[in-house]
Amino acid sequence: MDKKKQSRMQKLAFLLKQMDKIHIRDAANILNVSEMTIRRDLNVHSGSIVLLGGYIVNDPQRSNDDSYQIFEQETKHIAEKMKVGELAANLVEENDVVFFDCGSTVAFIASQIDPALHFTALCCSLNTFMVLQEKPNCRVILCGGEYSRHNSFFMPLQLNSELDTVCTTKAFISAAGVDLKQGVTCFDFQEAKTKQKAMQKTQQAILVFDESKLGKVQQAYIGELNQFDLCLSDQPLPEAYQPTH
Repeated sequence: MDKKKQSRMQKLAFLLKQMDKIHIRDAANILNVSEMTIRRDLNVHSGSIVLLGGYIVNDPQRSNDDSYQIFEQETKHIAEKMKVGELAANLVEENDVVFFDCGSTVAFIASQIDPALHFTALCCSLNTFMVLQEKPNCRVILCGGEYSRHNSFFMPLQLNSELDTVCTTKAFISAAGVDLKQGVTCFDFQEAKTKQKAMQKTQQAILVFDESKLGKVQQAYIGELNQFDLCLSDQPLPEAYQPTH
């Protein structure tokens, strides 16, 4: 299997960990190829992914009852999140020490990092950890604490955590709202505290979000746009939304 085809199948496998099926039309849009290309890929693919009635699914005859479903994942804006993830993944370099925030977008970053890269990952969510632990050259550090099922997030029980010990070269910070007046926000106050600490401990704070978050405001304040070194979205951002230093 050539590298492009292998990459497409890996991305489809990742998507099927987040949802039980994906329409071939949506898969073609996400992977930026034709439906016929995906059909050809699946025809020669000997793995567990098959096409049934226009939907790409895990082969029911080869399914494993012991497989672990991390959490009920949102299925909105999948193509946009994949695009943001690709842009961010390309920023990870050899021997980087990277903080991976919680949130569905961040798992799309982890899934698209070159498996040949040697890097250290610090993460605070189970869904991203499950992706990173499959990278053969990635050293993974998982921040501990109480597990929150609704957002797959580990909430620290102590004042000090792994975030206080590890100095990262890059930190990918997700957001549920990005507004010029109200700043960068999310839904959960404990999440916001973790994001703020990660921003303080890194050399480069990178905000990642899809365009649907633009102009939205949620209850938990993270910071101002100018506290980030770089903003990544699936669409070019208006100049007013670009960080200034």
